[in-house]
Amino acid sequence: MDAIRKRASAFREQVAKQQQAVLKTFSGHSQGDSLILDEAELQRHQQLERLYISTKAAKHFQREIVRGVEGIISTGVRQLEVANKLAEDCRKYATEGPSNGGALARASMHFGTARTQMERERDNMHRSIGTQIAEPLRAMVMGAPLEDARHLTQRYERLRQEAEAQALDVGRRQVRSKEGNTENDQKLQLAEQKMGELLSAMGVLGKEAAAAMTSVEAQQQRLTLQRLISMIEAEKAYHKRAAEILDQLQEKMVAERQRSEANAPSTGDTYMPPPSYDDVKVNGASQHASADGGSKPAKSLYFLAEVMHPFEAEDAGELSLSVGDYVVVRQVSSTGWSEGECRGRAGWFPSSYVEKRQRIPASKVADAGLQAA
Repeated sequence: MDAIRKRASAFREQVAKQQQAVLKTFSGHSQGDSLILDEAELQRHQQLERLYISTKAAKHFQREIVRGVEGIISTGVRQLEVANKLAEDCRKYATEGPSNGGALARASMHFGTARTQMERERDNMHRSIGTQIAEPLRAMVMGAPLEDARHLTQRYERLRQEAEAQALDVGRRQVRSKEGNTENDQKLQLAEQKMGELLSAMGVLGKEAAAAMTSVEAQQQRLTLQRLISMIEAEKAYHKRAAEILDQLQEKMVAERQRSEANAPSTGDTYMPPPSYDDVKVNGASQHASADGGSKPAKSLYFLAEVMHPFEAEDAGELSLSVGDYVVVRQVSSTGWSEGECRGRAGWFPSSYVEKRQRIPASKVADAGLQAA
């Protein structure tokens, strides 16, 4: 095998030398001009090879970008369906659920509305990258300028191969013309004439192909970069808008949670109002209706408690509390409410909103009403 490769390599070198000799001889008696012509054609051939490889790679890259964008859009369509179903379920719970006026229902409505807005923004982004990125790149991949430039390059290569074959023919006829045969001289002249025509046509076609391929390469590089930047801008705008929607949603849901914690007891599923002061007995015990229709007395005891959660009184007999206040707790009801005094006012409040303390800061003694006690 090595011997065969060596013989093939030697044969190629011999043919190349013979072609070069014919081109130099045919180009004229001025050896400098022939070298310039040969070097120019060699450079043009190498330039077209480089341009062909470059435009082919860019074409494949553009096709991959188009496929990637189409994949993002198709995957997004499925995500859109799932997200819209979630948003619809949230709105349905808010409007048809058993506690449609509660904090969870209101928060669910906010969540469903925001999710729908986000998916609408995602759909807009998909439309944008489809029309601004995928379509222009697809049009360029399938466009006429690239195909026309490639056809010119292929024609140039075929003409160059034909010129190389003609150079071999001229070389053979030059050898035969030394025999002094008139017919051989005539055939040599015809071969040389054809060789000149091929070289002239090859020079013109090579310039056209190089100009066309250079233009296509520059357009590919410029357009692909522009489309990638447009894709980044579209995604950035979507994520910015989605972040704004999420920020607004978070504020609304946190507000609903705070409102719920401030206005509703967290000690049970069933809301039990605080006992009325009309029912409070002299010994400090209280009788009030329980959930099963019976009555349970409130335990009469005194202890200090610190307010851990704010509470806003809504009905008569309730005591408003602020975080950090200290309360003298006098009664604890089994319904989750306690009765006590703070800042000179007495009333009921949720038991879970305060925590028992053994000591109280001196600055809070007067506020808690201990002096009065």
